Amino acid sequence: MSHRERVYRTEAIVLRRTDFGEADRLLTVFTPERGKVKLIAKGARKPTSRKSGHVELFSHGTFLVAVGRELDIVTQAETLEPFLPLRADLLRTTYAYYVAELADAFTAERDENQPLFDLLRDAFGWLCTAQDLALVARYYELHLLGVVGYQPQLFVCGGCYEPLEPEANYFSAAEGTVFCPRCGHDRVGTSGISVNALKVLRFLQTRDWETCCLLRLSAASHAEVERTMNHYITYHLERKLKSVDFIHRLRQQMGVG
Repeated sequence: MSHRERVYRTEAIVLRRTDFGEADRLLTVFTPERGKVKLIAKGARKPTSRKSGHVELFSHGTFLVAVGRELDIVTQAETLEPFLPLRADLLRTTYAYYVAELADAFTAERDENQPLFDLLRDAFGWLCTAQDLALVARYYELHLLGVVGYQPQLFVCGGCYEPLEPEANYFSAAEGTVFCPRCGHDRVGTSGISVNALKVLRFLQTRDWETCCLLRLSAASHAEVERTMNHYITYHLERKLKSVDFIHRLRQQMGVG
């Protein structure tokens, strides 16, 4: 953008929004060309505002944005895909918060990442219809890690570089790799990973969602894969995401594992 260009049009997915001042909203959005951006939607909380319905959380829209001194300002907004089920069903809402929180946590402002924009848009779409929301979350985690530069190595031992055999191996969050029993058994910071969990992670990492959504996992496999991914993500972010605990509490209350 040249310094003379004061307005730009962009697609955007709303990751976060908070009340700002008397009637404004502060939005954190993810865009294809500018990555993550903070924007002000002036007057968006007024009942008469034309913008209010178009800056909903998790929605995908087209924004006309004026360059501001500190924050850029949304001057027009039009919804392309509202992803309504993500605001109508509490469990879907909670997973959508997690998807948004993870993208926010792994990105710096104005760091362009078109593949992540596409993944976010797709993930919100899958969460609208999928039966197995935890499976969507695992698929999304693995592919997000790939597009932000933290893809775990799941096929070759991180010690001897031999292909991993179908046996109980060891996963290291710190090194982002799996070790064979010989290299991993006394290595500090590794935890065991079963044949089945590794198989699931590899499948999710290398196939498209249309193939992966057909997977049916046992409760034990789901739990182990989730534990492994949570450990890896928490290690790299150096903190737990708020939505993770909320998902667990909600699933327990609803009796869905």
